[in-house]
Order: sequence, then C-alpha cells, then structure tokens
Amino acid sequence: MERLDLQAIITGAGGFAGSHLAEYLLKNSNQKIWGCGKSPSPVLQTNSPFNYQCMDLANPHTTIDFIDQIKPDYIYHLAGQAAVHTSWEDPKGNYDANVYAALNILDAIWKLKLKCRVLVVTSMEVYGKVSSNNMPIKEDLCFSPNSPYSASKAAEDLLAQAYFLGHGLDIIRVRPLNHIGPRQNDQFVATAFARQLARIESGQQPPTILVGNLSDRRDFTDVRDMVKAYALSMEHCESGSAYNIASGNMYTIQELLDTLISLSNAKVTIEVDSKRVRSSSTPPLIADCTSFRKITGWEPEISLEETLSDLLNFERNKLESENMEGDSVKNITD
Repeated sequence: MERLDLQAIITGAGGFAGSHLAEYLLKNSNQKIWGCGKSPSPVLQTNSPFNYQCMDLANPHTTIDFIDQIKPDYIYHLAGQAAVHTSWEDPKGNYDANVYAALNILDAIWKLKLKCRVLVVTSMEVYGKVSSNNMPIKEDLCFSPNSPYSASKAAEDLLAQAYFLGHGLDIIRVRPLNHIGPRQNDQFVATAFARQLARIESGQQPPTILVGNLSDRRDFTDVRDMVKAYALSMEHCESGSAYNIASGNMYTIQELLDTLISLSNAKVTIEVDSKRVRSSSTPPLIADCTSFRKITGWEPEISLEETLSDLLNFERNKLESENMEGDSVKNITD
C-alpha cells in the first residue's frame, strides 16, 4: 500500500509538460506535490493543494536548500531549455538549464543522503542524426548529438547514469520524442500554427498562415499521454536503466496543419516564410519503445485530432484573455 505522506517534487512545474504532470499526479496519486521553476505554474489556478516555488535550479545553494526542506520521496526532473534553435542562440544558458540544474539536483540528493527515486527526463535528440540501418532506435545506440541542446541532454543523461553507478542513487532515465498539446510554447510548430489560426479567427492577423518545412515527418505524442508515461516509469521502471518513449505514430507537418485548419472555420492561405525554413531537413527519429511498453503497459490514448482540437481551443482562450487584459489596461490609462 502506498504511504499517504509521500512527498514529490516536479521541477519545471511551471512549464509545458511539468504542469500537466502536476495535474496528473494531483488527480491520480497520494503524493503531496511540490513544484519549482523559473515562472509561476498554471496549475496554481485550479489546484490549491499544489505547492510551488519560483527558483533557479542552476544555483546549487537554493537547490539543496529546497530539497532539504521537503526531503522528497520522488523527484520528477522535467525542468530545462527545450528548443534546439534557442540552444544555438544561447548555448551557455542552455547548458546551465539542462546540465547544471540536473547536476545540482543529483548532488543535493547525494549530499543529503536521501532515499529518493529520481526520474531524469532527457530526449531522443541525444542520438542525433541516425542512419536508417539503426532504426528503430534502441536505448543502447551510442549518442551522437548535433546541437547544443542535444549535447546538453546527452550530458544530463550521462550525469544521471554516473550518479547511479558512482553513488548508488535510485535514478531512471527516459528519452521522449516530440510531445504536443495545450500550454506548449509557440516556438514549436503545432502551437505556432494554432496561435496563428486563433489570431486569424479573431481578426488580429491577415488570413495567411506562415509556415516552414511541411514535408518533414515526426512522431508526436499528446503531452497528457506522455506525463502518464512519466508517472508509470516511476512505478515500474528499473533503476539505472534508460527508456525511449514515443507514440509510434508518424505525421508530416503538413498533416498537423491540415488537421488544425479543418478544426477552424477560418478561410486561410498558406505562405512559406524563409525565416521558418530549416536549411537542412532532419530525418525523422523512429523509436523502439518495446522495453518501456513491456514494463509499464503504457500505450498512447489521445488521438492527434483531439490533441490539436484541445490545443486550438487553448490558444483561442489564451488570446481572448490577453485581449481582455489589454482592454483593461487601456481603460485604466484612458
């Protein structure tokens, strides 16, 4: 029987996947949830039992103090910088967010001698560009990172394994592929399309959607399915092991766009924006998730259409709220 006083920390709980994981655990577990991140969490608006602290995990002193205060049974480490192009613009900031944050958490657990299970979420980007004869990708494929982002996630993954081997910490590593859904930043393609559609519907943008590469194919998972996978990994996965997580469903970017347009009443045209076009297309990563699915029984449940419908509705509501806030400020200043 699960203890009723279990303490869990979710890092990055103010972000995309972290906020969804907080909601999932609040609904489906007995764990008392503590969140941390650089910005406030949307979960605070609807879940009063959720405790949240704004902080920088790249600071070792505040990190160890926070962990010592809670003495968690579980840490779900989701915090980090997630965009490849941002990692090229600010490689040091990317390294601080993805490597030093993980290092500070793992070192704090070791120094405090805590009996704590840790989930370290890295990325399948660690494998880099993979040849077709290595597809689908198994977890033992050598890393070959090809961006500051993928290099930092590879370093994070290796640090986690080092603390497992060197200090015996109870650590699980998961390497997810692309996940999409409500609350994702519009740096990412599905949200960028949904945001533009919401603006077109409200008359705030001409009826033209700006796009980049539409022929690229990617494996997409709904974020709510993905965070369920994270929760299951804490329950069932083997310490010291790494697991790929992906839906196994491949879609072109064109299919994402077409589905979103079909969910809208707006009449739109499509225009290629040179700023959004990548100079070289990256071959899709195909994951072998046999190990993870066998151990956890996890299967994705949410369809692409449902994911994109929820995302579009979220962007509509978000835009409406922003417009109302703007009107309020205008009325105050008039």
